[in-house]
Amino acid sequence: MADEQTPEDDAQPTPAEYVNPSGKRPSRQKMWMRGQELLTRPFVNRGTAFTRDERKALGLVGLLPAGEVQMEGQLRRVYEQYCAQPDALSKNVYLQSMRDRNETLFYRLLADHLEEMLPIVYTPTIGEAIEKFSHWYSRPRGVFLSIDHPENIEESFENYGLAADEVDLLVVTDSEGILGIGDQGVGGVMIAVGKLSVYTAAAGIHPRRAIPVVLDVGTDNLGLLNDEFYLGARHARVRGERYDDFIQRFVEVATRMFPHAMLHWEDFGASNAHRILDTYRDRACTFNDDIQGTAAVVLAAALSAARSAHVPMRDQRVVIHGAGTAGVGVAELMRDEMMRQGLTREEADARFWCLGSRGLISERLGDRVRDFQQQFARTDAELRDWAVTDPTRIDLEDVVRNVRPTMLVGTSAQAGAFSESVVREMAAHTPSPIIFPLSNPTSKAEAVPADLLAWTDGRALIATGSPFEPVTHEEIRYEIAQANNALVFPGIGLAVTVCRPTRITDRMIAAAAEAVAKIGAAQGGRGASLLPSMSHLRMVSGAVAIAVCAAAEEDGLARVEVEDPVQEVFDLMWQPTYRPIEIV
Repeated sequence: MADEQTPEDDAQPTPAEYVNPSGKRPSRQKMWMRGQELLTRPFVNRGTAFTRDERKALGLVGLLPAGEVQMEGQLRRVYEQYCAQPDALSKNVYLQSMRDRNETLFYRLLADHLEEMLPIVYTPTIGEAIEKFSHWYSRPRGVFLSIDHPENIEESFENYGLAADEVDLLVVTDSEGILGIGDQGVGGVMIAVGKLSVYTAAAGIHPRRAIPVVLDVGTDNLGLLNDEFYLGARHARVRGERYDDFIQRFVEVATRMFPHAMLHWEDFGASNAHRILDTYRDRACTFNDDIQGTAAVVLAAALSAARSAHVPMRDQRVVIHGAGTAGVGVAELMRDEMMRQGLTREEADARFWCLGSRGLISERLGDRVRDFQQQFARTDAELRDWAVTDPTRIDLEDVVRNVRPTMLVGTSAQAGAFSESVVREMAAHTPSPIIFPLSNPTSKAEAVPADLLAWTDGRALIATGSPFEPVTHEEIRYEIAQANNALVFPGIGLAVTVCRPTRITDRMIAAAAEAVAKIGAAQGGRGASLLPSMSHLRMVSGAVAIAVCAAAEEDGLARVEVEDPVQEVFDLMWQPTYRPIEIV
């Protein structure tokens, strides 16, 4: 057995087996499991890559075909099988089954083809896999915590089999705001599993030092409640004081049992995401990717675009179309950057106009403005002289016409919201319109890059949420930046494993954004992408980790001093390779 504690658990590690006291990666892998049992454990099984001597020593003679095929050959075979799958969901299922057989080979394949496979193991394909979770259930992954049995939280983590110093990361969801498909109940565990796959492939977070967690608080999805195969708690979603008590108990137990781990909140509903982050961000090392991760990658694109447009962030006029959890998070981080560039809080707030489902966020909406939106609400006095179509609902065209923004950010999930008239009005008043249609999937994008370039005579600086092919406009090829959170969150998680910060600050998030922006800006030239390619995620994650560690040190929050950042970050990036075997 390798990297395992007991034959009963699923290849859970002990740190000494893969991280020595100096933090360096080990050169050998210990084995004391034998025969068929070895072939059923995905983290230690290497299939046909076992050598003849290893097969003899480990009781595998006769249990494998005679041919020895090392990892490079295995990779060619499994990639061929992957490509033969008929559609995206079939490819997702194939990769899941492959991980269940040989986890090291799975992560090597994913790392080698990350740009191609990221949409398969994560958004958008993961959404369909989540919807089918109860029907396609085959094996458990992660920890399932029920609001009906909060007393079981500690026991559940104990049963997972990892000790206090063996966990770097917990990705947790309550499944209310899964991607663009909403409340998915217990099936949301797969979003945490998918996120951790990206952490490992993009940043080398060891797959056995991270725990996916689903908080099963019920579901308001009537389709699930009436589905005979549904595996979650069969009642309406619990809210209010009982929900808050459950979250508090989870945080208390998780931080006590795993004091060095970061809590990554994923796909919580708008009514809870900001509130939970604000409640615990000063008490624990905690991070919300929908709020902070999205904000960081959008800020990275904005910084890169501002450099290209020769207009610093402090002078940008920003319209956010879609003032939900992600949109307000983007505004907050951009505002903080403007303040670092010399503006006061009041001056920075005044450079944002945020729109929700009822139009521009303003005083006239009264109690229909959510608490987290209130900071960007416009006063009646500010709007008194505006020429608008309907005073009871100030829409996007009204805002663009009156504000003349330099930057337009879409997080609305409203396809086509950035219409030709809106974009042409914006482009008429700024030489380099910065336009980010960020909503996923592609079918919900506020605009498509080809139209934006056509409507702005090729002047638009673009980043999208979904991947788009390059666009040729007037003989210039434009690479379209994808503002994918994967450029940011894996590096932040890696930084946590290196410097062990007590919490994640806004300055650390901004440092991540600045690191990504520097890599994007280095590409330069008209038509160049504002952001790094997804094919360079390992390099990007390392750069982000180094920047975040430096910011943690500046904030006085790092528990481990990093003396040689490049080497120490590299040393803690798990590599999906077959190490020489030491027979025990």
